[in-house]
Amino acid sequence: PQSYREPGILSGYRPPRSSASECLLSLFRMNNETLNIWTHLKPHWEHVAIPGYSQSPPVPSGMLGDSRVPTRSSELSPGGRGIPWEFQDSVLPGSALAYSAYVFPPEWIGSTFHDFYVPVAVLNSALSTGLSCYSRFLEAERPCLSKAFRTLAFVYPYIFDSIPVFYRLSRSAAGSCSEGSLPLHSRHSLCALLTFLSFTSRLPERLAPGSFDFIGHSHQVFHVCGILGTLFQLEAVSVDMAERRGRLPLPSSLETFGSLGVGAAASLAILGICFHSLCSEAPE
Repeated sequence: PQSYREPGILSGYRPPRSSASECLLSLFRMNNETLNIWTHLKPHWEHVAIPGYSQSPPVPSGMLGDSRVPTRSSELSPGGRGIPWEFQDSVLPGSALAYSAYVFPPEWIGSTFHDFYVPVAVLNSALSTGLSCYSRFLEAERPCLSKAFRTLAFVYPYIFDSIPVFYRLSRSAAGSCSEGSLPLHSRHSLCALLTFLSFTSRLPERLAPGSFDFIGHSHQVFHVCGILGTLFQLEAVSVDMAERRGRLPLPSSLETFGSLGVGAAASLAILGICFHSLCSEAPE
């Protein structure tokens, strides 16, 4: 169906209605989603398996929020395709929790912005999931607006969460400070920019339709840049954690995982409403 097709990707599509076993087998059969799945699946388990953070609740919560969950590449039906599972990649407030605990500039600790930073990030997770859901209802009639809303759904939370990082990077550029984690934060920011550009440009497949159907299209570049960015992010937070251990007040496990749970619950509730609406509208 035309609604499944991406600009510049001409072949390699899986059947629009597939059983669970067919979706599982698609992991090992070459199609235009195979590398997308594995560029999520393999790094996801590697990120979860990173040792050394058991005594620091904000870091594993950040890892849970940032780990890539490969559900969007294994939907079972046209109705399921409309669910914006990408919220699990970029909208859960895991980054904000880790940043609040370890990345904030020392002079901002205890400020009003710091006090409201995590609650606003949790609210953003719900708002962004809702925006992404709503964009699915616009795909057929207003595709450009739909894509703009989906882009905003992950760009806005990233920009808000990264305000402390941008401030520290700006101070470093001005020569006001020099810290070991800043080069890693810079690489993470660069990967985030490349992720945004690959998502919005649809390059290189737009330049040579059909040439990048299986390997090298923008969705794969999007995944790879996102995974590398997450790796740099985790390394940067771990450096900040080591340098600042004992000098910053840390939230309790209940506060940390409670915030993550509220964000996830709100987003899942919105997804459930979206799924119900799409399935009700889907033709039999």
